[in-house]
Amino acid sequence: MKQIIATVSLVALAACNWDNYPEAGGDLDRGNFGVATTNNTQIQTGEKSYTIQLANRFATEVNSTINFEFDSYQLDEQARTVLRQQANWIRQFPEVRFRVYGHTDAVGSSQYNYSLGKRRANAVVRYLSTQGISRSRLEALVSLGKTQPLVVTDGRERKNRRTVTEVSGFVSRNPTVLDGKYAQIIYRDYVASGEATTGLSGISGSEFQTSQ
Repeated sequence: MKQIIATVSLVALAACNWDNYPEAGGDLDRGNFGVATTNNTQIQTGEKSYTIQLANRFATEVNSTINFEFDSYQLDEQARTVLRQQANWIRQFPEVRFRVYGHTDAVGSSQYNYSLGKRRANAVVRYLSTQGISRSRLEALVSLGKTQPLVVTDGRERKNRRTVTEVSGFVSRNPTVLDGKYAQIIYRDYVASGEATTGLSGISGSEFQTSQ
């Protein structure tokens, strides 16, 4: 009887492919595991919320992605144009840090593509730094290689050969951030645009008053 139970157990274990069954909640982790205190503090102070808002604004207002030729990390003129647009946006928010993710297509080994993705991310960081962005605010730490294609194919695909620039958080020890005035960071441009304008072209103030 014991032998039968042992045999059944071995068969069950052999049939179970644990790669298809990640640990519970594993697909929900976004890098916060192990830093719960920091994450909770950011949520309660509002920093996390405003980081997400800024990230959404950046992705909406600026093209966050550039593409590369096959097996290359050189920036062409189209890529440099996009990166200059990114730099103009980034300069408006000196309190904010950014992270660059490097991707490749599926051609080649995972190890080679990981390194190539990292070189692409570093190339972007170097160029942004020539546009007046401090290197301390830029990270090229994450290369996703060929693990997150936009177009699922084993062949050459330009859309997969890319870098993506994203908001990653706030600069530590920045006076504005330490003061907790996150709303002023997010809505600084709205405050500047708060002056009332008439919107009625060709009509002077006296003419407008006369017509009342």
